[in-house]
Order: sequence, then C-alpha cells, then structure tokens
Amino acid sequence: MMDLDNRQRAMLAEMGVPVWWPQNLAPEEMPAVPVVAAAETPAAPAVAAAPARAASQAPHALTPEFAVQALAAAAALERPAAQRAPTSAPAVALSGPVASLNWAELQTAVAQCEACSLCKTRKNTVFGVGPAPVAEGQPPHADWLIVGEAPGENEDIQGEPFVGQAGRLLDNMLKALGVSRNGVDGKPQHAACVVNVLKCRPPGNRNPSPEEVALCAPFLRRQVELLQPKVILAMGRFAVQALLAESVPDVQSAPLGRLRGTPYRYHGVPVVVTYHPAYLLRNLPDKAKAWADLCLAQRVWREG
Repeated sequence: MMDLDNRQRAMLAEMGVPVWWPQNLAPEEMPAVPVVAAAETPAAPAVAAAPARAASQAPHALTPEFAVQALAAAAALERPAAQRAPTSAPAVALSGPVASLNWAELQTAVAQCEACSLCKTRKNTVFGVGPAPVAEGQPPHADWLIVGEAPGENEDIQGEPFVGQAGRLLDNMLKALGVSRNGVDGKPQHAACVVNVLKCRPPGNRNPSPEEVALCAPFLRRQVELLQPKVILAMGRFAVQALLAESVPDVQSAPLGRLRGTPYRYHGVPVVVTYHPAYLLRNLPDKAKAWADLCLAQRVWREG
C-alpha cells in the first residue's frame, strides 16, 4: 500500500487520479481523503464579463497504477532549489502606449485591438478571468497566473479562456492546489488569473503565427507587470515559447518535455512549464507529469 499523506491524496483526487486501497482493510482503517474546499462564487464580477461556464463534470478516471506514476514523477522533481534555479534574462521595460495603461484601460485596448487580421474573424476578444479587481482601474490580487495559448471556438463565443472540457480539467488542477479563478476569501494565495498568449481566436483553431504572437506580446507583458504574480504556470507549447523566448535560446525547437522540471523567469517572475489541459485530455498518462509540474509550481510559490 502506498504511504500517502493527506495533501498527496487530495491532489491526486482533484486531478482525477483514483487511489487504490487493499479491500481487506477494516472500514476504520481506510484513510480519509480530505476534500479541498471549492471556491465560492463571489458577488463581484470576474475580470472579463462572460456567460457562466457549463456545469463541471467528473474528471477522467485512470488506472490504479497511474497513482504510482504520478508520485514517482513528482518525486523526480524533489531536488534542492539551488539545482533548479535558472539564469534569468534581464527584464526589458515596456515601451509605447501599452506600457502606461492601467488594468481597465488595458482591457479596453485588447477589446479594440485591430493590429492583425484576427480582428476580422473573432466574435470576442479574450482578455482573461480572475478575481474581481480590488479598485477601479486596478488589477486583481492573485499570486498565480495561468497562461494558455490561444482561444478556441468556445472561448471565442464566450469571451473567456479555458472553457468546456479543458477548462473543467484546469479548474480541477487548480483546485488540487487550493486555488481557483475566483479566489477564496479574498486571499491572493488562493487566486489565479487565467489568460492566453493570443487574445483572439485563430480561424479554425490553427496554431498562432509568430507575427500574431509578437503583436499580442505587449498585452501579456503588461498583464504580468500589473498583476505581479508570484508564479506563472505556462500551459502548452506556444505559451512556453512566448514566455521563454528571451531566456531559453532554443525554446522554439526544444520539446516541451525537455523544458519541464526547471523554473524559468519571465521578467523576474518564476515560470513553470506544463502541458495544456486539452493535450492531457488526449494523453491521459501525461497527467502524472502535469501533477508533478503542479507540485513544482507550488514549491516555487512557497519559496517566493
């Protein structure tokens, strides 16, 4: 029988990883799996107004052996911080009008952006979601920033990142950390803002072009500058490439798997690399690696 502590069992449960216990145990010997409290929906609006997401569905069930794989992957990342600390690239100050915008002005600028041809095919821009701003024009308080790649069809319709099945998986991943998009009790350590590298959907859900990523980069940079998160979770290849372009010379060609397991820096903020939830839905065994990435992100957050 695996010797799991309460935190490990709770995180495995939220990630949709069933834990098997021998059936010959007496009922009183069965370990209790704690339930991480779900965030209550606040009365205040989210960062960007959008229709309510579809009701959550149960995560995918996996084989009992997967729990062993998950713990093994997490243990592989348990090494001293000195061995994990990367050399970060110097921060580059923003220039141009975006650099002076407050949170509300930045949201308006994204909504009105016509810098590339994506403005002709989008239904909605996707600025991001998170806790309510603390004051007019000011950003929310959130220690976590989740960066995805580009809006898909549902995101384009609703104007919100990570909706549908991938969004439900992301919410379960965050819940495993005691974090939610709306925060808990107004505490920034329990809150995450969720954004994309691109603010508009590429037609047909095609990959973002380098030009589109470059044109959207000032918006993402300003979001990070205003939010000042304690840790960034980069989800998927294009998010990783956009965030690490200045600090990892071969990031455009490096496999995502090789970039995992080491904290990087994006203008002074630690970045942890992981897989996109949509990828995990198609490649269930890699949820073990994603869980290890979450453990690393939480350690980076605590050390910060």
